[in-house]
Amino acid sequence: MEPRIVKGGRFADYRGVLSYNNDFDASQVKRIYFIENIDVNFIRAWQGHKIEQRWFSAVQGSFEVKLIKVDNWETPSKTQEPYVTTLNSEILDILHVPAGYISSIQALVQGAKLLVMADYLAGEIKDEYRYDAGYFNDNK
Repeated sequence: MEPRIVKGGRFADYRGVLSYNNDFDASQVKRIYFIENIDVNFIRAWQGHKIEQRWFSAVQGSFEVKLIKVDNWETPSKTQEPYVTTLNSEILDILHVPAGYISSIQALVQGAKLLVMADYLAGEIKDEYRYDAGYFNDNK
């Protein structure tokens, strides 16, 4: 399975703004949390899951998210091309991160907040993999 964006939308009129995502199926979600990087220079990289899947949505500001499909969990190839996307809180797009991917997350504006949804409860399984921020060649 490949990462994909579940497109959201935005409607505005004299009453205000309604951001929505009518195509997102949240039935697999068991846990939610927020990520707020310390500043725009910090890159939260690289970590991910062999079994768990995640969904990301910017609820404030915007983020650049890079994803790499791990080919070998002990020593991943350092030259894989990342999937790169930008999430913006103006539209309620949701990025589906399938199992088997690691991520790099950078806030593009100060105060940005990223909603993360997961399909396992905290502590339900041991499935977290971390690699040094500079491990992959594309992390500039």
